[in-house]
Amino acid sequence: MLQLNYRDSRPIYEQVRDGLRRLIITGAIPAGDKLPSVRALSASLAINPNTIQRAYESLEQEGYAYTVAGKGSFAALPADVREERREELFSKLDAIVQELRFLGVTDGELSARLGDKKEEKEP
Repeated sequence: MLQLNYRDSRPIYEQVRDGLRRLIITGAIPAGDKLPSVRALSASLAINPNTIQRAYESLEQEGYAYTVAGKGSFAALPADVREERREELFSKLDAIVQELRFLGVTDGELSARLGDKKEEKEP
């Protein structure tokens, strides 16, 4: 499920958050499905439950998860992801596109690449 890299410069909670986010985005954890409990995930990864709780809180702030008191945390619907997160990703995309253009990548190549990714996603 999740892999931690102790040589990674990112804190463990960020690795957990990013791993869970990736599972939600790819559909490995479908929208509305329950995320592993904090205790179960901390036991399986052999890390402190507070680290998992911090990752869950971060996912909730971004809109990728929500918590139901007494029930646990669940994967959010795509429409629930916060506009701030979308803007953050668009900002990163703009910077990447600018660098690719500097490196000589054309708009056509970018468009084709985005088209390829869109086709991979559609059944």
